Amino acid sequence: MRIVFMGTPEFAVPALQVLVNYSAIEVVGVVTQPDRPVGRKRLLTPTPVKEEAIKHGIPVLQPEKLRRPESVEELRELQPDLIVTAAYGQILPKSVLAIPRLGCINIHASLLPRYRGGAPIHHAVMNGDTSTGVTIMYMAEGLDTGDMISSVELAIGDSDTTGTMFNKLSAAGAQLLLDTLPDLLAGRIQAVAQNHEAAVYSPNVSREQERIDWSRPAISLWNQVRGLNPRPGAYTTWNGEVLKIWSCDKPNQSEVANTPGTVVAISEQGIQVATGAGILTITELQPAGKKAMQAAQFALGGRLVVGTTFV
Repeated sequence: MRIVFMGTPEFAVPALQVLVNYSAIEVVGVVTQPDRPVGRKRLLTPTPVKEEAIKHGIPVLQPEKLRRPESVEELRELQPDLIVTAAYGQILPKSVLAIPRLGCINIHASLLPRYRGGAPIHHAVMNGDTSTGVTIMYMAEGLDTGDMISSVELAIGDSDTTGTMFNKLSAAGAQLLLDTLPDLLAGRIQAVAQNHEAAVYSPNVSREQERIDWSRPAISLWNQVRGLNPRPGAYTTWNGEVLKIWSCDKPNQSEVANTPGTVVAISEQGIQVATGAGILTITELQPAGKKAMQAAQFALGGRLVVGTTFV
């Protein structure tokens, strides 16, 4: 069985490893995003999926635009029976969807139709969901609209962030692919259509969604901070300086009389800030141009006092 795999970030690597190690499959090509400049030195860096493909001697294609005729032709020449995608980063055009005889399937990090789109893990954590999951689906021309093949549900715990769920869902997606492949390759799949009326979208996180609005309840801000960790990070401003907020204690809801954003206490546990409902205790933050540090360490440096207001 000839397989082409499409993926880009670390999330997709375990799924590629499953395919490489599956005896009934030959991965004849990998498609990933072009190398991009990374870091302060802007070094041109291959994607994690490309690095994994090179380890196994698999040919790699990196089209800037997959829908270009020459890119489609390169794929057609590989003669895949099936295309498997995971966080590839481009929508597959109809010309590509029509190439493999068994179709194209996608490993999506949510329980569809909830959280279609590019940031399903971020939105699940930011919205305070207590569970999410992975869905394997047939790909269609719409955004994550195809019929569902299989799924698995995972809990989101209080200590989870987008980063920890990224790792858990990556592993779960690879295992789900391994469990689904026998029926898929044997033609025993009974796919189920999505309820499109129940669809919830999760577009990429905007800069506005990163900013902390202290008038919101403390529990909502706690979820926001978890959902934006490890990237891009929630932030507030103080004295015109941007402060990234990386972690907070889970708050207890209670009404407070202080103006939202006001520092009401400083201790070894962190910086306590009034919100629209309850107190949020910041435990780790990062001043602009510096490394992340314990909030108490930042406050006890002498610059931050009770009564200070974050904006």
